[in-house]
Amino acid sequence: MRTCIRYSESFKLSVLRALESGEVASPFEAEVRFGIRGNGTVRRWVLKYGKEHLLGKLIRVETVKETNELKELRERVKVLEKALSTKTIDHLMAESYLKLACKVGNISDVEEFKKKHSGKL
Repeated sequence: MRTCIRYSESFKLSVLRALESGEVASPFEAEVRFGIRGNGTVRRWVLKYGKEHLLGKLIRVETVKETNELKELRERVKVLEKALSTKTIDHLMAESYLKLACKVGNISDVEEFKKKHSGKL
């Protein structure tokens, strides 16, 4: 039979204070240091007492190559987005010009005109 351990409110709060002060770096480290059983126990206390700011500290380590690659990819996305917006504007202008030309030429069905003259446009 498994023994269930109940921790007092003051103990829970003292563990959370240790986390806040930086005495322990993570909920896992707090569990080890204070002898708390169960995975995620301290994490549950953090959530229960509204101390979410103590969670989710993410440190990302990248090589110079990865950093440069990310920068290059972001730049490439900007270039492609600009090219796409230019092409979209060009397409919209061509469509508007075609509709206007059909209106001036008394052509009522623009789509039919496009199908009929698709190789010539």
